[in-house]
Amino acid sequence: MLGKLLSGVVKPAPAAEVPESAPVRAVQAHAAPEAAPPAPAPAAPVTIEQVATARLLDDVYFRRRQLELLDRQAKFAGLQLIEALLAQPALADPRRLERHGGKTYSQNDEDGILAEIFRRIGAPHRTFVEFGCGDGLENNSTCLLAQGWRGLWMDGDEGNAAGIARVYGPLLECGLLKFNRVYIDRDNIDGLIAAAGLGTEIDLLSIDLDGNDYYIWEAIRSVSARVVVMEYNGKYIPPHDWCMAYDPAHAWLGTDLMGASLAALARLADAKGYQLVGCNITGSNAFFVRGDLAGDRFAQPASAAHLYQPARYELSTCYKVGHPASSLTILQGAFAAAGLAWPPAAPVDSISHVILP
Repeated sequence: MLGKLLSGVVKPAPAAEVPESAPVRAVQAHAAPEAAPPAPAPAAPVTIEQVATARLLDDVYFRRRQLELLDRQAKFAGLQLIEALLAQPALADPRRLERHGGKTYSQNDEDGILAEIFRRIGAPHRTFVEFGCGDGLENNSTCLLAQGWRGLWMDGDEGNAAGIARVYGPLLECGLLKFNRVYIDRDNIDGLIAAAGLGTEIDLLSIDLDGNDYYIWEAIRSVSARVVVMEYNGKYIPPHDWCMAYDPAHAWLGTDLMGASLAALARLADAKGYQLVGCNITGSNAFFVRGDLAGDRFAQPASAAHLYQPARYELSTCYKVGHPASSLTILQGAFAAAGLAWPPAAPVDSISHVILP
């Protein structure tokens, strides 16, 4: 940029001469002499401001490329760390779940772990309930939805609700997906799930509220989920049994005032007839299977101390798989798996709603 600015005006090369015939030369000899072409205007002097702007643009470009390089290096180092963690001998037990992790639409590796759990215990209903579902492009049930499952999403955020209504209209129209924009508390959650009409047993319950998760699960009685996945506060190492005080007005501020420790959730799970079967490697989510289904299919002892993974939230940025997600990919997969014709009668938003990498 700066080099181009200071290089001045480049004069064009003279055109190649074409030989003239004798008649042409004779005519030119008697013609009036042509006026001399005007002298080119002198190039405008480069100002200090222009030089400073060019230097700034060069610096911005250089720093952006440096940041891109550092980001790629950090992700590569993170992936190497994940591989090293998964290679630990303690995780070699084939009944453990960490090595089955993989991402399609989940935030981390939850999609792969859920697939392995359902491979072991089955999913006869192919139904889910998830609250704290976000915009519908990154959560724990979108991958299942894209495989023809049906279920209920709930989220209180206005922007998320508008996005889901816009891009998932065909699934809402045909009944594969139900959405309820609502702020959830322990007094309304059970009635909201019962009103969805998914039956008394569902395959997956996913809870991610960054706050009152413990109390919400405790209050659910209208349905029995075969599998429950929920976020735990990985800061607290077992046997630390900690749970935030219930607060219906809670809004997470990015601090450690959120959710409950793994030990607290394992205690609640036991009281509700569930068994802790594992955690993901980032220390974000815990997985529970109903006691009558778990049997000897999962690692023992089924304790928080044995299955705990510490908080490694920084590794979440390493889970970027393939190209950015498009809602049309999910819609087409869901329709095909459910045996429905594509395109549907309901209008489809032609603008792909994507998560930027």
